Amino acid sequence: MRIFTAALATETNTFSPICIDRRGFEESLYAPPGMHPATPTLCTAPITVGRKVAAEKGWTLIEGTAAWADPAGLVNRQAYESLRDEILDQLRSALPVDGVVLGLHGAMVADGYEDPEGDFLTRVRDIVGPGVLLCAELDPHSHLTAKRVAAADFFVVFKEFPHTDFVDRAEDLWRIAVDTLEGRITPVMSVFDCRMIDVFPTSREPMRSFVDKLMTVEATDPDVLSLSVIHGFMAGDVPEMGAKTIAITNGVPEKGARLARELGLELFARRGTFRSPEIDEKQAVALAMAASKGPVVIADMWDNPGGGTAGDATVVLGELIARGATNVAVGTIWDPVAVQICMAAGEGAEIALRFGAKSAPGTGNPIDARVKIVRLVPAAEMRFGESFAVFGPAAHIHFDGIDVILNTVRVQSYDPSLFTAMGIDPTARHILVVKSTNHFYAAFSQIAAEVLYCSAGTPYPSNPAVTPYRRARRDIWPMIDNPHGSEAA
Repeated sequence: MRIFTAALATETNTFSPICIDRRGFEESLYAPPGMHPATPTLCTAPITVGRKVAAEKGWTLIEGTAAWADPAGLVNRQAYESLRDEILDQLRSALPVDGVVLGLHGAMVADGYEDPEGDFLTRVRDIVGPGVLLCAELDPHSHLTAKRVAAADFFVVFKEFPHTDFVDRAEDLWRIAVDTLEGRITPVMSVFDCRMIDVFPTSREPMRSFVDKLMTVEATDPDVLSLSVIHGFMAGDVPEMGAKTIAITNGVPEKGARLARELGLELFARRGTFRSPEIDEKQAVALAMAASKGPVVIADMWDNPGGGTAGDATVVLGELIARGATNVAVGTIWDPVAVQICMAAGEGAEIALRFGAKSAPGTGNPIDARVKIVRLVPAAEMRFGESFAVFGPAAHIHFDGIDVILNTVRVQSYDPSLFTAMGIDPTARHILVVKSTNHFYAAFSQIAAEVLYCSAGTPYPSNPAVTPYRRARRDIWPMIDNPHGSEAA
C-alpha cells in the first residue's frame, strides 16, 4: 500500500484582531516532507502514528508538508493557498496512492475562504478520485460542513477537552483506515446536526459521562467503528457553526444515522449544563487571597490564545494589584515589545515598564510598574502531554510580590513547566494565573489546591446569544430556545 499523509491546521477566531500570514505557520510548525519531528503537535498525530503503522505493515508512507499555526484571527489568503497548493502538488507527485490520511483542525477561516478545509478536502478528492480512501483527524472545536462530509470517507475527532487524546484518536483513525484498505470493513459516516453551540469540558460532568458512554458503545457494539462529537467553535463566524455528532459504522448507515441522532438529541437535552461555573475577576481574586492553602489556580479562561485571542489581557492582574496580592505568578502576558525591551536591558536590570492590554478593547489597561528582570529565555517552551509548546522569547519580571511571564509567541497555559522554564516554582506560589479555557486542567489540577474559572473582560465572544455574528446561523440554541421542537421536548 502507498499512503499519503500531511497536515494543515489552525483555529480561526474571526473576532480576533491578530491575522495569520505564512510566518505564523512557520513560527509554530512548518515541517517539509519527512522533516516532522518524532513527537506530534495537536493536529499532526496522523503523521507520527502513520510512521509506526507503515513500518509495521511494510507499507510506503509518503509524507507531505505539516503546517500548524497557533490560533488567531483570519488567515492570509496567500498563506492558505500557498500551503494548500504545496501539499496538493506533493500529493500529485505521489500518485498513485491507495489512501490519504490527513491531520486537520477544522476551524480555519481564510480571506476568501469560509471553509478552507472543505476546499482542501474537495481538491484532494478531485486529485485521487472517488475510489481512494480519504480520511482525517479533527479537533472537536471545528465546523463540520456538508462540503467536508461529501469529500471524505470518515473523520475521527478528539474526544477529550482538554485534548489529551489526540494521539489515541490518530491511532483510531489509522485502525479504521487499515481495516478498510485490507478489506475487513466498509466505513459509513452518519452526521446529526445538534443545532446548538456550547462549551463541553470533559473534565467535569455531564460531558465526562457522555464521552465515557461513547467509548463504551465503541467497545461493545461490533457495528460501531467510531463515535465523535464536534463541539463547534463559537468564535468562528461562519454559516455552518455548531455542534454535531458523528457515527461511523461498518456498512450499516441506518443504524449510524439513528445512533448519531440519539446522541445528538441527548446532548441537546443537556444544553446549558456543560460549562464550568464562571466567576468574575473580583470574586476570583477575593476567593484566591482568602484560601488557606495554595496554589490556587485562576484560569483567565476567555483570554485564551488557544481560542485565538491575544493573551495580553490584564483584567485579573489589575485586580490582584489593586488588592495588594503577593506570592502571585502570572503566566503569561503576550507583549513582544515589552519582551524586546527586557532583552535589551538584560537579566538583573530594574526598569520602568509598560506591558499588556494592547490588542483590543475589553482587555483591561496597560500595567505600569518598576520591574526587576529576573530571567530571559530566548526560546522558552512548556510541555503539552508528550509534546512541547514554544512560548519564547520570554521574560520573567518581578514587582511588588508578583511574578509575570511576558511572552512573544502566543500560546495558552498547558502545563506547570510554563513557570519552571522561567525559574518560577509554581508549587511555592499562593496564586497562579493562567490563560486557558480548559486545556490547563489536566496538568495544573495535579498541583492545585483549588481551581477557579474566571470570566474577566471581553476578549472573546463567550456568549453566543448576544455575539454580533454576521455569517453564523441564527436557528440554533441559544439564539433560539428549542430549534428541534417536539423532537427534543
